[in-house]
Amino acid sequence: MARSIVVGLDGTEQARAAAEWAAEEARLRETALHLVYAKEPVPEALLSLVTRESEEDWAEEMLVRTAAALRARHPALSVTTRLLPAGPVPELVAVAEESELLVLGSRALGSVAGYLLGSVGLAVAGSVERPVVLVRAVGRVTASRGTVVVGTDVRQPMDAVLGFSFEEAARRGARVQVVYAQQLPLYAGLGPAMVPDVRAAAAPEVRRWLDEQLEPWRAKYPELDTAARVVAGSAGLALVEAADDAALVVVGRRSRRSALGARLGSVAHAVLHHSPVPVALVPHD
Repeated sequence: MARSIVVGLDGTEQARAAAEWAAEEARLRETALHLVYAKEPVPEALLSLVTRESEEDWAEEMLVRTAAALRARHPALSVTTRLLPAGPVPELVAVAEESELLVLGSRALGSVAGYLLGSVGLAVAGSVERPVVLVRAVGRVTASRGTVVVGTDVRQPMDAVLGFSFEEAARRGARVQVVYAQQLPLYAGLGPAMVPDVRAAAAPEVRRWLDEQLEPWRAKYPELDTAARVVAGSAGLALVEAADDAALVVVGRRSRRSALGARLGSVAHAVLHHSPVPVALVPHD
């Protein structure tokens, strides 16, 4: 499945939005689009009450219908479909590893329907060693306009995240906005009369670090307008606010698993639940 974008479908409005975004992304990348549906495992106690053929028939029809609609809007796009048999998490992770990019639908915090949500969707996004884009059905899902917003962290390697971000911006002719959120120390609430303003002391070092990180990418993509911002406070909040006029928000994710398994950080969680635009999770060492 070389040179393809994979979209996980589950029949929801969010998944349809993800397919539309992925089709435009595939057009920009000049790649094929692969639509998949992973059947949910049925508990043994319920097997006698469930007709597997009915789920397969519905899923096949949904895949065919979605593919036909995308081909009608993008006549030059190669669209294929596949029904995956073994359950959403392992199947989506496996098929994603054979592709360039995995695209999933994403619901707001607190929703309960659809398998591309909650523990399943987060488990897939936290396990795949490829970039994953999650698309909400609300807000703007257009892939080719606006700013690419990038979250950065001095504690993490940034080459993979910046490389993905600049490539996406170059495809769109978009600007790149790099955001670094400077966390306040616990004692900051005591006020300037009690403690020094450490933000002012640290800001020049952070800006120098950002310039060093961005220098090779600015040289590689001189045609792109690139800006860097250092803000105080929550990284998640800063990225969500920056997403208001963005086409895509990009956040890094550790590719190494912890003793508790695959996981997403608090910043990724905040952005996924509250960003009005698609969010890309890019794995790094």
